[in-house]
Amino acid sequence: MQVGIAYSEPVNQLWLRIEVPEEATVQLAIEQSGILNKFPYIDLETYKVGIYGKMAELDDKLKPGDRIEIYRAITADPATVPRRVFASEDDDE
Repeated sequence: MQVGIAYSEPVNQLWLRIEVPEEATVQLAIEQSGILNKFPYIDLETYKVGIYGKMAELDDKLKPGDRIEIYRAITADPATVPRRVFASEDDDE
């Protein structure tokens, strides 16, 4: 069956479509995709994963067409970004 794997960084995004066995798990698909070779710092013990935006476990079974997403840690709270932008604009005046 065919599934997709997505991983994104600020300057680098990767979207793969791969073929996996019918009984494949999230972890098996990630390992078979080769994404861990491209991004060796991805640690599946600490990074969260999801299927179509819903949290998933590494041992979850996949269905045809599933899109696995690997989530990296948030480096900035989205709610505070506008405040920092406005604060830096005030400093310029």
